Amino acid sequence: MIIFPAVDIKGGQAVRLKQGKADQETVFSSDPVAMAKKWQEQGGKWLHVIDLDGAFSGEPVNRDLIKNICSSVDMPVQLGGGIRDLETAKAYLDAGVSRLIIGTIALTEPELFGSICKAFPGKIGVSLDAEGGVLKTKGWVEDSGLTIYDVLPRMEEQGVAFIIYTDIDRDGMQTGVNLPALTKLAQTSSVPVIAAGGVATLEDIKALYPLTKEANLEGAISGKAIYTGTLDLKEASDWIATQN
Repeated sequence: MIIFPAVDIKGGQAVRLKQGKADQETVFSSDPVAMAKKWQEQGGKWLHVIDLDGAFSGEPVNRDLIKNICSSVDMPVQLGGGIRDLETAKAYLDAGVSRLIIGTIALTEPELFGSICKAFPGKIGVSLDAEGGVLKTKGWVEDSGLTIYDVLPRMEEQGVAFIIYTDIDRDGMQTGVNLPALTKLAQTSSVPVIAAGGVATLEDIKALYPLTKEANLEGAISGKAIYTGTLDLKEASDWIATQN
């Protein structure tokens, strides 16, 4: 099981948004590179980076900063936010990002999404962000009218490498994970699933852990919890190590 520490970038700073709302922002650090190094020191195996400026604007905004993060840590980086064409995807992979997360165009431009998956096999994941079971797009501000199970078969066929499932209702709220929804998805999906939203304590990690053995869960992303200290990344990493 992998815990993915999150570094969300907005205005050059490491922030967290409550339920993805741009006006409910907490700045945790003015130095995202230093935060990336900190999470590596505490046992991080992967880093989850989101260019929030890119997610809201639809184009890469923090490319130089993200390249700097990739060159400053030894752990692989997965990146999302503003990746809406082949050129941007290639530029980020060339800059040292290990794999990419695509959200909006996976729903709004399925043919383009398929072509990116085909161009970079094994490198492209999809972020499926649901509120009340309905998938959202464009930085969580627009309803797609679709559920995960409406789009999952098509994305698997297109060659998506992994799925990040975010329960928007729980994101940044530290209310615990939506275990029933994650269990169903991890049992249904043919590709690895990563949980996001609501991972607040070590108990949440322990609740999710069996799905990494019994279903197709790869791990969980943690943002606010590791920044505020309700989840200790090193303690959680050590606990996982004792299970193997």
